[in-house]
Amino acid sequence: MNPYILAILLFGLGLGTTITFASSHWLLAWMGLEMNTLAIIPLMAQHHHPRAVEATTKYFLTQAAAAATLLFASITNAWLTGQWEIQQITHPLPTTMITLALALKIGLAPLHAWLPEVLQGLDLTTGLILSTWQKLAPFALILQIQPSNSTTLIILGLASTLIGGWGGLNQTQLRKILAYSSIAHLGWMILVLQFSPSITLLALLTYLIMTSSTFLVFKLNKSTNINTLATSWAKAPALTALTPLILLSLGGLPPLTGFMPKWLILQELTKQGLAPTATLAALSALLSLYFYLRLSYAMTLTISPNSLLGTTPWRLPSTQLTYPLATSTAMTICLLPLTPTISALLTP
Repeated sequence: MNPYILAILLFGLGLGTTITFASSHWLLAWMGLEMNTLAIIPLMAQHHHPRAVEATTKYFLTQAAAAATLLFASITNAWLTGQWEIQQITHPLPTTMITLALALKIGLAPLHAWLPEVLQGLDLTTGLILSTWQKLAPFALILQIQPSNSTTLIILGLASTLIGGWGGLNQTQLRKILAYSSIAHLGWMILVLQFSPSITLLALLTYLIMTSSTFLVFKLNKSTNINTLATSWAKAPALTALTPLILLSLGGLPPLTGFMPKWLILQELTKQGLAPTATLAALSALLSLYFYLRLSYAMTLTISPNSLLGTTPWRLPSTQLTYPLATSTAMTICLLPLTPTISALLTP
């Protein structure tokens, strides 16, 4: 792709998200979301592969449906209450419609079916943008309207954690596994949203770091399914040794970074008297942990000649920047163990 066009599209992505962040009016927020969608579509279809075009079409149709529902709900809200302010949304009907439209935008269960299919058709770089940056603008809106629809959010959150765990169990394609992982993580964030928005933001931040790290590892190894992971030791032995830690951090095992948000979310849910919800969420984390362990096993414990592949790939020098990968990997593994040390150093 022409670098000037790429720069314009990336600028459009950034501008769309920024407009949604800065808006207090529903029309402006909707406009930001539309800019976001239209800017990523050429990036998704840039390889002109039939699978990429199919994924782009599916993405466009779901996002357009979600945006239309959002616009309809905000107009309904203005008609019922005379308010266009995002913070002033009080009527239950438009609130529920907007929550469901935003859930469709980010891929929360039961409105998740498009996400694994779309992610599977994209290359890993665009998949990374879709799994991280594209979640920010709708999340900002969900955070602003959150106090008035508690049951809806808990149902969406629980469904997402369970479906995100179950859906990934029988997958062999890495991008589909990462899509279900994304659904499960977003479910955790939505569960605690109404009780503690700050924990939700912490969970979102750690999710962004861990997902970036995982996508960049797979991009460096050029891996798209579980079988190709088995030969990654020949390309980057040190990184292959660290990757299980990244995956287990995504699964939420202590003492890795991914444990921190899950721990705080379970604690907050228990404080709010939602012990059954917390128990179900914790059990669903075990489902997710299984497929992360499966990836770790495929990467590090099936080293040739025990693997069935037999063909070792060419060790061509990688053109990928390693700074983002190194930074995100270090944060994915060490952020939780280092937090007490950092806070002890910073407090006088």
